[in-house]
Amino acid sequence: MSDPRQAWQEEKRSAWLYRAVAECERDTPRAALFDELAQAADEQADIWLAAIARSGGAAPAAFRPGLRARLVAGLTRAFGPRAMRGVLAAMKVRGMALYAQTPPHGMPVRRDDIGKRHQNGTAGNVLRAGVFGVNDGLVSNAALIYGVAGAAPEPAVIVLTGVAGLLAGAFSMAAGEYISVRSQREMFEYQIGLERDELEKYPREEAAELALIYAAKGMDAEQAKQVAESLMQDPERALDTLAREELGLNPDELGSPWVAAASSFSAFTAGAALPLLPFLFGHGSALTISIALTALGLFAVGASMSLFTGRHAALSGVRMLGIGGAAGLATYFIGAWLGVTLG
Repeated sequence: MSDPRQAWQEEKRSAWLYRAVAECERDTPRAALFDELAQAADEQADIWLAAIARSGGAAPAAFRPGLRARLVAGLTRAFGPRAMRGVLAAMKVRGMALYAQTPPHGMPVRRDDIGKRHQNGTAGNVLRAGVFGVNDGLVSNAALIYGVAGAAPEPAVIVLTGVAGLLAGAFSMAAGEYISVRSQREMFEYQIGLERDELEKYPREEAAELALIYAAKGMDAEQAKQVAESLMQDPERALDTLAREELGLNPDELGSPWVAAASSFSAFTAGAALPLLPFLFGHGSALTISIALTALGLFAVGASMSLFTGRHAALSGVRMLGIGGAAGLATYFIGAWLGVTLG
């Protein structure tokens, strides 16, 4: 269970931020939602205040927003709640899913419908990450190899450079992906822990908040109340839905940081290895074969990206080939110029 003083402080901070968001949404239907959520947060803070009193503790001093809350509120006023929805969600401001819902989805009409729209797309995200990881490795290592080939055509130097570029890039990508996913998971786990405590402490108030969010999305108010109350009968499902609808978090999109790091490492390595392979096998026409393999890889990556953009596959492939080819040519001629100048 959360520390009552900390929980009181967080609820008061949430209420203060709700009112900041409501101020930004003045003259829109969302303003009423965030004003009601602010009132609900104040009421939940009073529950924690009563818990402090029952335990014999001294009442906390009047709430004053901290520097972080003031900074978030200022940025929200400057850039709008939509741009700041991730930061606001991390500050325990509910209802941010309203700003992420595009295009509009049909509203759930029974408990089993809740969360279904979030259950698709994970495989697509993994595929997208894999394609872009291969592209990063291919373009960066090809540019590095061709730059060195232009300056110093000795195969041993090119192989050493290509292997170093592959390993450095792959480990860098893996480390960055691990830190990113791990940080996201930690934030998610912290928010879920708070939500679990609140669900145990005041389930009726949580159901009321959820009903407000569904109503703001277009559901009839009475029906929203019935769906929320029905949902609360299953605590685990309720917790999952509260995370999605109040916090705007999708548990299905948060995988293992180790798996993410390994996937990023593998994708980058696969792309970076393509321009390097002919030099590793010591073929006499290694540079020509490497350029041909790189061109083929660039076209394939560009065509694969059409899966996510909806553009014609051949046009996407040619565009990627042009962009990657320009990078390779530029580094080759820069390397040749430096080789002559420094030599």
